[in-house]
Amino acid sequence: MAETYNSFHRRSLQDREGFWREQAALIDWERPFERVLDYDRPPFARWFVGGRTNLCHNAVDRHLQARAAQAALIYISTETGVEHTYTYAELHREVNRCAAMLQALGVGKGDRVLIYMPMVPEAIFAMLATVRLGAIHSVVFGGFAAQSLAARIDDAQPQVIVTADAGMRMGKVIPYRPLLEEALRAATHPPRHMLILDRGLDKSSARVAGRDIDYAELRAAHMNAQVPVVWLESNEPSYILYTSGTTGKPKGVQRDTGGHAVSMVASMKHIYCGEPGETYFATSDIGWVVGHSYIVYAPLLRGMASVVYEGVPIRPDPGVWWKIVQDHKVSVMFSAPTAIRVLKKHDQSYLRRYDLGSLKHLFLAGEPLDEPTARWIADALQRPVIDHYWQTETGWSILAAYPGVEKTPIKFGSPSFPAYGYDVRLLHEGTGEEVADNEKGVVAIVPPLPPGCLTTVWGQDDRFVQTYFTSFPGKQVYSTFDWGIRDAEGYYYILGRTDDVINVAGHRLGTREIEEAVCSHPNIAEVAVVGVADKLKGQVPFAFAVVKDASHLNSDAAHAVLEREVLDVVDKHLGAIGRPAHVFFVNMLPKTRSGKVLRRSIQALAEGRDPGDMTTLDDPAGIEQIRAAIDALNAPR
Repeated sequence: MAETYNSFHRRSLQDREGFWREQAALIDWERPFERVLDYDRPPFARWFVGGRTNLCHNAVDRHLQARAAQAALIYISTETGVEHTYTYAELHREVNRCAAMLQALGVGKGDRVLIYMPMVPEAIFAMLATVRLGAIHSVVFGGFAAQSLAARIDDAQPQVIVTADAGMRMGKVIPYRPLLEEALRAATHPPRHMLILDRGLDKSSARVAGRDIDYAELRAAHMNAQVPVVWLESNEPSYILYTSGTTGKPKGVQRDTGGHAVSMVASMKHIYCGEPGETYFATSDIGWVVGHSYIVYAPLLRGMASVVYEGVPIRPDPGVWWKIVQDHKVSVMFSAPTAIRVLKKHDQSYLRRYDLGSLKHLFLAGEPLDEPTARWIADALQRPVIDHYWQTETGWSILAAYPGVEKTPIKFGSPSFPAYGYDVRLLHEGTGEEVADNEKGVVAIVPPLPPGCLTTVWGQDDRFVQTYFTSFPGKQVYSTFDWGIRDAEGYYYILGRTDDVINVAGHRLGTREIEEAVCSHPNIAEVAVVGVADKLKGQVPFAFAVVKDASHLNSDAAHAVLEREVLDVVDKHLGAIGRPAHVFFVNMLPKTRSGKVLRRSIQALAEGRDPGDMTTLDDPAGIEQIRAAIDALNAPR
């Protein structure tokens, strides 16, 4: 008899060893593991102890016998107009060449390789080549600011940096070399070599003899290289990925090897329903965790073709993604609510002009998915839209539906249920006690964390424990630092960060709750709500909303009418206590390059403070619109 969600999840907690032994059979092991779980030193969990495996072998080599001629990477750049498909055999050859190149530069087992690249195939070759050698990659988003890059260089202390002359976005060249040179001057542990892919986009920077190596020239010297994989014990690290938005020294999320491989391939089977030979399209970037998990490792581990896309969702037009789905018969797609809200400003006809018959479902994650946006895209695609919730730290879903196990009903706005392996609780912020259904609590996980989650913070075990496991008195549980609520049917809803709470006259309001109410107005595409200091009430909410059609907002009177309509909608959903003090209408919100809205910077501007570090900003126009709106509010009348 087929398993249900409930029985599958229950088995993953009650028989952890049996359950994960079953999932571990989905990958190759050079040496079998002796113990499924070692939890002798809480909260540190070690999975598949004693087993030896290699990520590159499982992602590339093991598929050669059955699918050497099948597509592995489908590279599409709408920035340069270049498209190229690599079969598994071609990917294998390129990864071997790159591994030999890194070896020639002194990289061996345990060394770090920092990858600072645009979305090009060579970035994926470098990731796979690094783990092939038993080394550890640390990918930093291409174009990341120099000081942030320097901090990551000093923390990881890489042997080599793999980079390119430049990236591109919206047709504009983003030179990397000036940022790298500034970062290297600021770093106390600069690497010995930089391996540089010359895309012919930036000719302004001179190279440093002995340090800077041309990718094409070194590749030419290793065209026939065959580099054997280095087998690693399951718990040896595979990569470091630094969390965005941290203050002080960045936190390097450390991922293991065996647990990561097992969690990735299992999630493709049970959650995403991706089958070998099909095509997977994640619209993220390898600089972020989604790119690691679901552009590179999970699809290749599963024997799928993965789309590597350099571009934006609206260029050359808002139908570009759906043309890719049609042309490459994409079966599973993964994007972010932010991207869908961008598309929501455009007509659905851009989506409907393409044949999407191959698409089984669209998964969304990265931030809370509001119900209006979920309904809009589901209606446009006429395909299931599945929200799921996870973090850089976990590497895969904490909350999700598992259509590969049971097709449970979807509730818009909810990422459904705890994923297998996760013992999820909603805890009272102060006491740590469990809250009742329909009562807000902090989303927490009772350890051990399942395979694939961070095993520690790179070089800082104490920080791992202190940061994630000390939020609740007398309890060693992992805090996600997110508010959640669970309804009577067991569906979870994420309400936003625990520090994204507005205290209005003693009432605690999550910004997500107000944002969802504002977004239910038919002419609002997306919104950011922040709490602004107020002498009388402590804080009041300010809403900054992007309208779908701004053509009629040509006067103060028109602005006032729309603001009144929005406030009425909020009153209807939340009552007067949730009503924003002001609603500002802007053309865009300030976001990082990963698509996260810079709410803290918006709040700072609204309170007359310095908005802080803007180095991760995608488009400066977003923050300038916020600044102009605040200035207009404060201008003498």
